[in-house]
Amino acid sequence: MHIEKRTLTVWVLILFNVSIMASLRNLPLVAEFGLSLVFYFALTAICFLIPCALVSAELATGWPKDGGIYIWVREALGDNWGFFAIWMQWVHNITWYPAILSFVGSTLAFAFFPSLAMNPYFILGIVLLFFWGMTFLNYLGVKTSALASSVGVIIGTILPGIFIIILGITWLAGGHTTHITFSAKALLPQTDMLDNLTFIAGLFLAFAGLEVSAGYASAVKDPRKNYPRAIIVAACITFCLFLLGSLSITMVIPKNEISLVSGVIETFRVILSSYGLSWMLPTVAVLLSVGAVAEVNSWLMGPVKALYTTVEHGNLPPVFQKQNKHGMPTNLLLFQAVIVSLVSAVIILIPDLSAAYWILSALSAQMYLIMYILMFISAIVLRYTHPHVPRLYEIPHKHKGIWVVSGIGIAASLFGFFIGFLPPAAFNVGNVVFYELFMILCLLVMSAIPLLIHQFRSPSWFKPDR
Repeated sequence: MHIEKRTLTVWVLILFNVSIMASLRNLPLVAEFGLSLVFYFALTAICFLIPCALVSAELATGWPKDGGIYIWVREALGDNWGFFAIWMQWVHNITWYPAILSFVGSTLAFAFFPSLAMNPYFILGIVLLFFWGMTFLNYLGVKTSALASSVGVIIGTILPGIFIIILGITWLAGGHTTHITFSAKALLPQTDMLDNLTFIAGLFLAFAGLEVSAGYASAVKDPRKNYPRAIIVAACITFCLFLLGSLSITMVIPKNEISLVSGVIETFRVILSSYGLSWMLPTVAVLLSVGAVAEVNSWLMGPVKALYTTVEHGNLPPVFQKQNKHGMPTNLLLFQAVIVSLVSAVIILIPDLSAAYWILSALSAQMYLIMYILMFISAIVLRYTHPHVPRLYEIPHKHKGIWVVSGIGIAASLFGFFIGFLPPAAFNVGNVVFYELFMILCLLVMSAIPLLIHQFRSPSWFKPDR
């Protein structure tokens, strides 16, 4: 297998990690909670983001090679669970890609063609156009893809993120009407918000992804030193953007009017129009779209590249083992694009665009949290089975530390997984029984596929000459 060695600097890796996590399209998910979103952000950061960062840093600096979660779980629990974990990391994107790209479609339409902002056919067309375009971009190799994501996250996520925070501050300082009450009581969860508690699953999804860049370990300069540095800085940047950006939205837009798909651009529209700056809206829409596309591009190749590493142990049929001259698994990328295209049909099958967006996001979060549970368990097991493997970063207090950090991560992941089954009261998801059966059936099918592939794999699938 051809791998581009040591081509990524620590700053590119930081921006790459930010592009993986810091999607501004996630801001409306928690803006529904008003000022109490500060409580939910802090709780999720302590119980999920920090354990993910610490465990990912330890595992990536102990096993700094291509494969990421597959290598970690395989070393701890065996090849079958390693393949299951990397499959869940990959397949959760199948429902996530249409969700984030529908944000792109709605944002562009809101600024340029308002009548199409909620048109499911227009949104579907944008989803397919951008996803297939990025699929072919990734044919050009890791370096091209990573640099495109890094540039995209600067101009499309960090800059608009800072801009919406500044606008929120000026909105508050200027004495404009705000739709939240600033008080100590408002910081705590309110009973009328319990019906939408399921949105916390979306917050888990927003903070997920720190481990993905481990798939690029072989392309990072001095990975044992730079990887933990990059994920810590990226986690801090992401947390600040999410917290302050969400507060800006919840101040400006009444919570019962916040759209999961167009909430961000609506906030920009309200504030900019009040300042006589409506002419800036199309530019902001383009920047937001660039940031979202950059995030998709970051995710598009990482999990696929990690999934491809399983061919060494015969976990993928030969048809998915083909690579081009840049070392990219082209058939696997093509297969992913076909599946995403089919899943995207939910956009036109469910009339409420916000409901369709939520169902896709909830499924994505649940599948991803299953993988995180395996990652935390593996971190504990590896402390006992591979204690002498050098780790540049190691969670302190040997056994006690890893049990506490991973235990908190497991508990948080289980909570996020089960809370995702609650249908949100804010949107019409249709028949509740159908909703629950649909969620359960999708999870069972997606979980069964990797176990069946591994069970019935053929000796001819092995590719020992990688």
